[in-house]
Amino acid sequence: MTNTSKLTDTILRQFTGSENWYRHCLNRNVTFTDGAKFVADEGGAYWLLDAIVLHQRYSRKVATARFQVWKLKVNQDRTASLICEDGDCNIVLTERIEYTDFPLDGITLYFINNVIHLPSEY
Repeated sequence: MTNTSKLTDTILRQFTGSENWYRHCLNRNVTFTDGAKFVADEGGAYWLLDAIVLHQRYSRKVATARFQVWKLKVNQDRTASLICEDGDCNIVLTERIEYTDFPLDGITLYFINNVIHLPSEY
């Protein structure tokens, strides 16, 4: 697999704040920032934003966590785990992902006040 993505840790750290907020199609109350959109576009990871949004609706434990830290960890065999923590490093949810072509070894996103964003945008 050749990685031609513009998605790198260095580029992601350049996102600070956001000029635009994009409304999520599965839940119009949820928005995401320029940085989160960049991850979805360049990493082919709209599924990741979808997973965060869907867990707000279908996992009461997740939805009640006011501040959420979402960590995607990609393994060498292209399986992955998606972990949601509350703001105090307590694991709220773990989901196994059978396959992903996400170009990085992992990424962290925050969800607070119905907004998905990169840590550098918080």
